[in-house]
Formats: sequence, C-alpha cells, structure tokens
Amino acid sequence: MKAFEKAFAAYIGAESEHMIAVTSCTEGLFQSVAALELDPSMEVVLPTISFIGAAHAIRASGAGLRLIDVDPLTLNPRPEHVEKALTSRTKAILLLHFGGRLDWIADIAELAKARKVVLIEDSACALGGRWNDSSYGTFGDIGVWSFDAMKLLVTGSGGMIRIRDDALRQQVLDRVTLGGVRPGFVGASSDLARWWEVDPAGWGRLSVMNDLEAAIGLVQLRRIDGFLHRRRQIVHTYDNAFAGIPWLQLPPPPTDESAPYFYWLQTAVDVRDKLAYDLRRRGIYTSFRYWPLHRTSLYADSASYPGADRAADTTLLLPMHQNLSDSDVDRIVESVLAFKV
Repeated sequence: MKAFEKAFAAYIGAESEHMIAVTSCTEGLFQSVAALELDPSMEVVLPTISFIGAAHAIRASGAGLRLIDVDPLTLNPRPEHVEKALTSRTKAILLLHFGGRLDWIADIAELAKARKVVLIEDSACALGGRWNDSSYGTFGDIGVWSFDAMKLLVTGSGGMIRIRDDALRQQVLDRVTLGGVRPGFVGASSDLARWWEVDPAGWGRLSVMNDLEAAIGLVQLRRIDGFLHRRRQIVHTYDNAFAGIPWLQLPPPPTDESAPYFYWLQTAVDVRDKLAYDLRRRGIYTSFRYWPLHRTSLYADSASYPGADRAADTTLLLPMHQNLSDSDVDRIVESVLAFKV
C-alpha cells in the first residue's frame, strides 16, 4: 500500500507523506469531512450537481449543507457561485470536477484561502487532469480520488486522500485504522514488550486499502497516459463528427491538460430524452450524472438553480472509455447522426 501511495503522489506531483489509500472515494469523503469536526452551526458549500455521497458525508458530519448552482455548459460552479454562498458559517467548500476538469479551480482555491475556508476537491473524475501544470486534487487542502470500476484508474474498489495539514492528516489516518491501531504484526524490530497490545487514540473504522488492490493500482498507474490518450482520441472523433449539427451543443473544447472522463451533448429539452431512448433502442447506453441534489426529496430546497436545471434537462452523456474500439465509436456516432429530431 505504501508503494502505491508513493507512486500515486509522484504522478500527481504531491508529497507521498500526504497520501492515505482507503477503501473507496466515498469513505475518503466521509473521513475528510468528519475530520473537520463540524457542528450544526457550520456549513459546507457543495454544487447541486455532485455525487450523492458527498452530500451524505456533509449531512453525516452534522453540518449544514449549502447548495450552489453550476455553469450550464461545463456543469461546474464558477467562482461567483461559490463566493455568493460564503457566510460566517462556512467552514468548507467541497467541489466535484465534472467531466475531468474545473477551469476555475485556481481562482476558487485563492478565494477559499482568503476566506480561511477548507477546500476539498472531489477529484474522482479528474485523475490525470491538470490546470496550469498542477494536478486536480492538489489545489485545495484535501483531495480525494476514486478507483472503482468506472474510473480511469481501476483497482476494483478503493480511493486515495491527499491532506496537506499534518494534524488533520494524522486525525484521518487514526480514523481509518480503528482509531490509531495499526493492523498486522508490528515487526521484530519493535521495542514494545508486548507488541500485541493496542491502545487506540480514539474511535475509527478499518478503512485502509488492502495490498492486493494497491498492487493493481501500481500497474494501472503505468498505463494512465495511454488511457488518457485513447480518451482524447475519442473526444476528437466525437467533436469532428458532431460539429455543425444545429440541434446539438457540444461540450466546451478540451484543453491538453483536461482528463476526458465524460463526453456530453446538449439538446433542446424536448429532444434529450427522445435521443436517449433512440440510442438505447440501438443498444447504446447513455445517462446523465449527477442528478441535481436540489431535485431529490432528501436535499430539496426552495432556492433557484437555473444553470443546474438547464443542464439536467438538456445534457446526455455518451459512452466514454479507453476500451471503446474504433468500431464502437463509429457505431455511436452513426447512431446519433441517424436520429431524427
């Protein structure tokens, strides 16, 4: 596990001692928010288009949840969305990097620093992506990544947390090791008289990644650049095929440093679902992620989210994976082009 943490840190340009490999990104989010020791008088800002587990992590911490709108084309919040939501109660900002990029991350990080607010980057979709040569997940105080079966780097399950602050990182490390109990034999070099005794510093769960998953992660790390190259080829094919179609809005042009995790089309409200059903009839699965939290019964509120509402009603994610063959991509393109508005 330590070897994987070190290699992952080197890949994103971070310090290896800042990394903690855990059982999942969701666990990483829960542990990161819990370590802030929030209470009901405090709030965490979260885009309404976010992973549901991020909202659950905030609610489980006892803090209030302040949802914010997003840009309807990128599906990411702009700095003005974040700044408008900040109050004296705000203790943290938790941001998803939708589709593998967040072009305003440096500005938002500066805003968080100026307001003395913790910035947590949910970088589950953004591994391999960079902004101004810095990896997503390294701008904030905390970064969290996912390695589940749908991600760029796959270990079966698993996740990684990067925490810059030493005290906060130690708190999370204790929480993911049964309160500070290191699993396994401590080693013959230990000077403990009874090395089997335990005395945890506090409560916690056993949430560290196992060595089998870490070994898979080490191999996957060596293949990431190839995965990114293939995904960028697919983006290029999609962009060329769909350019100039009057009823389609393409995603913002990718940068050389973005990580193409999603590829989405946007249409008129009365067209999106028809397109999705037609593609499904042709054996092509599409979807929309992530459903706006303010439209769920658990996190519904009366505020207005025009950008997120527009995105949720008009956006469709096409298949995007490095294992798509050229014939797969051609069939997807042909099916979209065959659709009659």
